[in-house]
Amino acid sequence: MYKVVLEVKNVKGECAAKYKVGDRIVVEEPYIISSESSNICIYALNALTPYLTVLYRDTSKSDWINYIEELQCPDPINTVTFKITRIKI
Repeated sequence: MYKVVLEVKNVKGECAAKYKVGDRIVVEEPYIISSESSNICIYALNALTPYLTVLYRDTSKSDWINYIEELQCPDPINTVTFKITRIKI
């Protein structure tokens, strides 16, 4: 299992959720660790959830999910890009 840290790497435009570079969302199994996370944008969370459910699990080394380094919110004008860090737990 992995703890997954999504850290804001870039904000294009003005994020409605007021994310700024360095803000984080920390996920461990099915939980968002609120004490380690910034406020959570439900639009970004909705787009990220399918990836998060796989990123916190052990997968084959050849699985494509292991090669994804960034994810982004669905806003095409005010896009937030998140850097993915997986920490083995």
